[in-house]
Amino acid sequence: MQLAKHLAQGRLVYLSQQQDAITVSENDYYRWMAFSDVVQSVMHKRKPWQLTLPHQIALLMPLLLFRPTRIIELGLGGGNLTRFLQHLSPDIMLTTIDHSQEVIDSFTQYFNPEQVDMDLICADGMTWLAQQDASDIDWIICDVYQSQELGFDCIVNQLEVLTSKLDSHACLSINLPDISDHDINLCLTILQQLQPDHHITYFNIPNYLNIVIHLTPQHWQLHRLIKRNKQSYLSPITLHRWRKFWPHGLQLN
Repeated sequence: MQLAKHLAQGRLVYLSQQQDAITVSENDYYRWMAFSDVVQSVMHKRKPWQLTLPHQIALLMPLLLFRPTRIIELGLGGGNLTRFLQHLSPDIMLTTIDHSQEVIDSFTQYFNPEQVDMDLICADGMTWLAQQDASDIDWIICDVYQSQELGFDCIVNQLEVLTSKLDSHACLSINLPDISDHDINLCLTILQQLQPDHHITYFNIPNYLNIVIHLTPQHWQLHRLIKRNKQSYLSPITLHRWRKFWPHGLQLN
């Protein structure tokens, strides 16, 4: 059965009483979190570490290129990336920041079935990141739910903070919200200006509204690493499958 049909057959498990319209629903196979009726993350109940949505694989593409140790994740939601990364290797030190204590509590109750001990911090992600030392961060992943009411200026401010904490050895991965082609091009131009010493690769996710952008160190030989990297956390089967996705990314010169 297709995932969309599963999501149409769910039963409500949790309904937020706060300002954020958070719901948790499930059926026999999946549990998912939605913000204002927009599904943000879907957990496979039998294999909770499994990625379930295509943009999540796109966001984690840098795992083809290197073995990050210190990862900062901005935006928790239902924790798909969090569970995957924690399951991937005990060598990964992951800190996840979310501005909503209610989201963190919902994750803890409904989306951490194996009760893995995770480093979760309730704070505004950009404010928290601005106070960190960039030198020990290998990878910043920004997957923050963005209300369109906040406007494009908010996105630009986020890009400025994110790139200010991007060291020359580190990666940055961003999941952009549903924005216009004009604004996407502006974001790419801004990123080029803010971080000229990084490669920029971006993915349009078919049938979804996500644009995923990666900034990787300029000295990395991307094509060689994609083909021959033997230092990945990923299993050989996953490596082989994900390598087929990489050519769908578009690189800026």
